[in-house]
Amino acid sequence: MSAVLEAVRMGRAGETELLLRNLSDAERRPLLPELKRLRKEVRASPWERRDGLDRMCPALQVAGAMCHSGAAAAATWIAGADMRRRQAPVETLLRALAGRDAGWQADVVRRLAARPVSADVPFPLMAGLVSRSGCEVPVTDAYLVGWVRHIGHAWGRVPLIDRLRAEPALAPLVNGLFEFSEVSEVRWLFGDGPGSWQSAIAELTRTGELDRRAVADACVARLLRGGGPTDHRIFLPLLVRLALTREEERDRVADWTALARDAVSPVAAHAQAVLAALALDGELTARELAEASEGLLFRTEKKLVRAQLVLLGKVLAGEPAAAAQLLPAVAQAFGHEDTQVQERALKLVERHVKRLDDPAALAGVADAAGQLSPALRSRAADVLGIEAVAAPQGYAEVLPPAPEPWRPAPAPETAVELAEEVGALLAADGDVAAFERVLDGLARHAHRDQDALRAALEPVAATRWWKQPGGRRWWHADEYFGNIRYGLLGARDGLELLLATVFGAVGTDTLFAAQQRGPADHTCAHTGFSRVFDVRLRELAYRMRTDPQPLLLATPSWSTGLLEPGELVDRLAVYGRLGARVGAADFAQALLRVRREDRTAALAAAGRATALGTPEGGRLARRLSSGVPAPATSQRRTSGARILAESGEVLELQADLPEAFRRLGRPVTAGDERRYCHHGGQENHRHWLAMLPEQRELVAVRLVHDLSQAAVDDQRGMAAALPSLAESGGTAGESTHLCLAYGLGARHPEDRLAAVDALLVLAARGQLDTERLGADLGQLVRRGAVKPLRLAESARTAAATGANTTIWEMLRHTLPVLLADLATAGAGTPGAVRGLGELLSVAAECAERSGARGALPHLPQAAARRGSSRLVVQARRLLDALGAETAA
Repeated sequence: MSAVLEAVRMGRAGETELLLRNLSDAERRPLLPELKRLRKEVRASPWERRDGLDRMCPALQVAGAMCHSGAAAAATWIAGADMRRRQAPVETLLRALAGRDAGWQADVVRRLAARPVSADVPFPLMAGLVSRSGCEVPVTDAYLVGWVRHIGHAWGRVPLIDRLRAEPALAPLVNGLFEFSEVSEVRWLFGDGPGSWQSAIAELTRTGELDRRAVADACVARLLRGGGPTDHRIFLPLLVRLALTREEERDRVADWTALARDAVSPVAAHAQAVLAALALDGELTARELAEASEGLLFRTEKKLVRAQLVLLGKVLAGEPAAAAQLLPAVAQAFGHEDTQVQERALKLVERHVKRLDDPAALAGVADAAGQLSPALRSRAADVLGIEAVAAPQGYAEVLPPAPEPWRPAPAPETAVELAEEVGALLAADGDVAAFERVLDGLARHAHRDQDALRAALEPVAATRWWKQPGGRRWWHADEYFGNIRYGLLGARDGLELLLATVFGAVGTDTLFAAQQRGPADHTCAHTGFSRVFDVRLRELAYRMRTDPQPLLLATPSWSTGLLEPGELVDRLAVYGRLGARVGAADFAQALLRVRREDRTAALAAAGRATALGTPEGGRLARRLSSGVPAPATSQRRTSGARILAESGEVLELQADLPEAFRRLGRPVTAGDERRYCHHGGQENHRHWLAMLPEQRELVAVRLVHDLSQAAVDDQRGMAAALPSLAESGGTAGESTHLCLAYGLGARHPEDRLAAVDALLVLAARGQLDTERLGADLGQLVRRGAVKPLRLAESARTAAATGANTTIWEMLRHTLPVLLADLATAGAGTPGAVRGLGELLSVAAECAERSGARGALPHLPQAAARRGSSRLVVQARRLLDALGAETAA
C-alpha cells in the first residue's frame, strides 16, 4: 500500500497501474481516503507550489479510477476539473480499467460522455471504452465534439471521406451532428470546398452509405431550429450540396415557408429561391405562395422583400385568377418601414386590382392601405375606391413615462441578511443603492458586534482570493490593498477591502498608511471620482478596524444618490448623542449629496443643523443656505473626428472639503483624456453620478470622451451610463447632450438602445434640448464621428415609441448641415453623404405622423435632383410631408 502511494506521489502513472492491477477491490478500497487527501492537497496548494504537486495528477487519476469500484464514482474521479491540467496517458487509463466487466466500462463511458464539453474528457479514452465494452456510441455533445476533432486532425493525408467511411458508427454520429448544441466548438473544422465535411457527407448520401432522406430531413430540421448566429454556415452549404430534386423540394414546401419567414437571412434567401423556382414552374399553389409571402413580407431585409414582390408580380401576370389570393398577401408590404417597398407593393396592386372580384379580398387590401404613408395612402384610395384617410390633426406626443426615483430599503437588520447581500454584490455588480446600503450595513454591524459580523460573513469570505493560502500568485492581501497606485478599481474591489479588513487580512498599519497617503494623482478626467471613491472606502475600512462608526452619513435617501437634508441632520444628531467622531470623507460625500433644490426643506434643515452646535452642523447649515450653485462654464475643443467638452473651475467644490474632493471642482480640459485610463470602467459611471446627484454636467463633461469611443472607436458598453445620466439631477447642458449624441451613433445596438432610453427620459422630464442635440449630431456626422445609418437606426427606434415630434425636432436641426454639404458636393454625386437617405426616411415618417409643416433649408434642392435614389425619393417624400415646394 505504501508502494502505491509512493508511486502516486512521484507521479509514476504506469507503475501505479501495475501495482494496483494485482490488488483486489477489497485491497484497493483502503487507499481511497489517502488518495482523496492527496487530491485535496493538490487543490489547496498555492500557485508557487502548484507545478510541483501537479506532477502527481496523472498517477492520482489512475489510482482513483482503479480504486473506485462504482462506475459513477470512477467517472467523476477521471473527469474532475483538477485532473485536466495533467491527465494520465489514455493507454494507461484504458489498461487501468481493462479488468472491469463490459457493462461497468459501458456505464463509465456513458457517464464520461454526458459531461459538458468543457470537461475536456479525452475522445480516445471514450472511443476505447466503447470499443472494448461493445456498447452503442453515446451521441452526446462531448462525444461528438471529440469525434469531429479527432476525425479532423487524424491520419495525415488520408481524405476526410475515407476517414468517415472507416467509422463503424457513422450513421448515428452524423445524425448527432444535426442535434448537438456545441457547434461553435468545432465550426472552424467545417470548411468549404471539395474536401470539406459537407462535401463528404453529401457524397456518402449519394453512394448510399448514409440515408439521403434522413440526412436531408435532419439538415432542414436543424435550420428550422436555428442555433448560434453562424451555425447556418455549416448546415446551409450541406443542404445546397445535397442538391435536392424537385420532388424532394416539393415535399418540403411547409419547411421552406417556415424558413423564409423565420430563419436568418442567408437561409431565408435560399428558401425563397426554392419557393420561387417551384412557383414559376407551376408546382406551388396560389394559397401556398400567399402563405409563404405573408411571412416573408414582414421581414426587415429589403432585398428579400423586393425579390418576393417581383415573384408575386410574375405569378400574377401569368395567372390572373390568383389575384384574389395573392393581392391580400401583397398588401402585407403596405406596413413595411421602407416607403419604397410600400410603393412597389402599391404599384403591384394598382396593376392587378381590376382582376380582384372577391369583395372580402378587396376589403382586406383596403384595410391594409391604412398602413401606407400619407402620400401613398391617397393613391391607394383612388385605386381602391375608398375614402382617403385624413392627415393627423392636433397630434399629441405621448412619451413613455420617465422613471421615478425610489427610496432604497434601510441597511439589513441582521448580519446574516447583510452577508447575503454582500455575496450577491460580489457575484454580480448591483446598483448604487444596493452598494451604499451594504456599506451602511457593514459600518452599523461593525459598530454593533464585530464577532457576529465576522461569523455571518465567513461563508462569503471563504471563497475570496485573500482567504486562500498564498493569496494571489504575485500578491498577498496586505500588499495588494496597500499598494494600489491609482486607487481601488471599482465597487467589487472596495467590498474586497472591507471584507479583508473584517477578517484581519489587511494590517492596521497598512490601512492607516493607505488612508493617509491616498491614491496617486493622475492626469485623466476621471481622477476626481476615483479619489473620492477610494478615500471613502479606505476611511471606512480604517474606522471599522479602529473606531467603528454607528452609521454612515452619506447613505443616499433616493436611488439617484440624493440625500434628504432632514435625514442628514437626524444622522448628525445620532453622532452627537453617541459621542461618535464624524468621518471626514463620509461627511464630505454627504454634503455633495444633500438636496438643495427644495429650498423650503433645505432652509428648515439648515436651522436644525445650526441648533446642533457642532462644526459639522455649521458646515451643513452654510451649504444648505447657499442655494443651488450655477453650472460651470463650458466650451468645446475638436480632436480629430471628435468634439470634446471642457469645463471651468467650480469654486464651491474648492473650499470646505477635504483635498481629495477638491479635484472634482478643478477645470476639465480635452488634454485630460487618457485613452487607456483604468478609471473608466462602465460599472463605475453610475457611482460617479451618485457622488454629484444635483450636478450632472460635472459628471457628463468627464464622460464625453468615453462616450465618443462608443461611436468613433466602436467600443462596447460605453453608453450604459446614459440612462442614469438622464435620470440624474441638475442642468442637462452641453456635455449631457454631447454624450447623448455620441450614444445615438454608437457602434453596438445595446449602446444605441441605452442612448434612446436616455433621450426619452430627458424628453419626458422636459430637459431635452432638441435644437442643441440635433445641431451636435449634424456636426458629428459631418466630421465622421457618427455614422448616419447608426443614427437613423436610433432615431427610428425612438420614433417607434411614439416620440415622433421629438425626433422630428431633433432631425430638423441635423439635416440642414448634411443637406448643405450635399448641395456643395455637386449634382452628380447623389451619394455624397452615405446613409443620408435613411435619415431622410425617418424624418419623413416622423413628419407625416406628427403633422409637421414648414420649410427645411436645402431640402428642395435635394428633392429636385435627378434619379430615383433613396436619398432623392425620401427627400421628395419629406418635402411633400412638410407641404413645401420643390426647387425649380
